[in-house]
Amino acid sequence: MDIQASRLSNRGRKKSGFFSQYFPEGSLKRKLMSYIGFPLIIFLILFLIVNSIVMPIITRHGEEFHLPDFTTQRLIEAQMGISDLNLAYEISSEEYSPGVDKGVILNQFPLAGTKVKEGRVVKFVVSLGQKNVPIPQLSGLSVRQAMLDLETSGLELGEIAWAFSDTLPEKVVVFSYPNAGVEIPLGTHVNLMVNRGRASNFTFMPGLTGLTLSEATALLEEKSLKIGIVTKRTDENYLPETVLEQSEAEGNELDVFTEIDLVISTTE
Repeated sequence: MDIQASRLSNRGRKKSGFFSQYFPEGSLKRKLMSYIGFPLIIFLILFLIVNSIVMPIITRHGEEFHLPDFTTQRLIEAQMGISDLNLAYEISSEEYSPGVDKGVILNQFPLAGTKVKEGRVVKFVVSLGQKNVPIPQLSGLSVRQAMLDLETSGLELGEIAWAFSDTLPEKVVVFSYPNAGVEIPLGTHVNLMVNRGRASNFTFMPGLTGLTLSEATALLEEKSLKIGIVTKRTDENYLPETVLEQSEAEGNELDVFTEIDLVISTTE
């Protein structure tokens, strides 16, 4: 009977597992494992599951990509690219832009190359094209006042031609061409027809700054004016013999054959 009881006892010991062997029932180790160890292990397992599986799904890690450059594209073209990438867009502003067609994207935010995710809103600045302005009413004004009105409108003085008539007021603009009220691009030159009354020996001073000396000389001769004293000034920002200053302001009335002094550039 003792031998049989001993065998049964040995069998019971063999059945006891790893946990019972190292954490006997009722021991402090067992209590610590039950109240601290198991919860900690479960917490770590849940943390790994959330961090590795759940969070990437929520935040879509791994789906970032570099935003393409949509500038210079027409908005309708960019819309297709935005749709293909599952992005959204909005027009933050529209601006007039000389030389750029209406509807072309000028700027974007975020900038091209920025890492973004699906659903990101891309903001565009879109061109309104070339701004057109109406030519102001210039007839009846002096040449000087007509120049000021053109500048105020964002336009520039073009060629001045003159007519000789006793029936129209003297020394005033007869008309402009293009005509007053016509809308033209900002910065366009507007030509004037000016009445000089009876045939006379007057002319108007042309703009020479920025021209080469040879070009300025030819233009002065065309306007029945003469070149006067030419002074050189060192200025490496311009090519040699570029007109920097002129002794008479553009648009001034002058006697024919008046001498015009110039300051031209030199690199020496």
